[in-house]
Amino acid sequence: MGNNTLHGSLVRLAAEEPKVLAETFAGWGGDSEYLRLLDSSAASLTSVKKLTEMIQKDQEKDPPQFYFFGVRTLEGDRLVGLIELDGQLFPHGEAFAGIGIGEREDWGQGYGTDAMKVILRYAFQELNLRRVSLNTFEYNPRAIRAYQKAGFVHEGRMREYLSREGRRWDLIFMGILREEWLAQNTVVS
Repeated sequence: MGNNTLHGSLVRLAAEEPKVLAETFAGWGGDSEYLRLLDSSAASLTSVKKLTEMIQKDQEKDPPQFYFFGVRTLEGDRLVGLIELDGQLFPHGEAFAGIGIGEREDWGQGYGTDAMKVILRYAFQELNLRRVSLNTFEYNPRAIRAYQKAGFVHEGRMREYLSREGRRWDLIFMGILREEWLAQNTVVS
């Protein structure tokens, strides 16, 4: 096999110690804008201890429910984000993806698109999945564009799903099938 499956053109996906993931996420969690883009829940802080325990508990499962990776830059090896696949649907050949790029100065730099392309390669080549899905919010056009660049297509929406800033916003569902990914990517053998 050619290139390292977990390396992209800008980033690589890395296994991180639970405490490193927890400390990183807890730090980024202090930015309510980051949380607003990541989740529909009200912004709330979680301690490093609790996050570490949650991650450790999941990693002890065989197979784990979530496959968490750090997103590290190829240049400088900086931890700029977290990405995961939810393994609950693996028996059906499906996974749900989630990603967050933590520091605002790293937003719009292509790290998220590249990381999503890498996790899709992992999902389809290594895990032999059939589809990967995700959702995002109407008020996050940057994420929508990044997902489209990675090959995701719009599959639906829940209208007026979320109330933020005195307005109702749609929840957008996106997905990519293995055949669509294969058509867009050359598999190196």
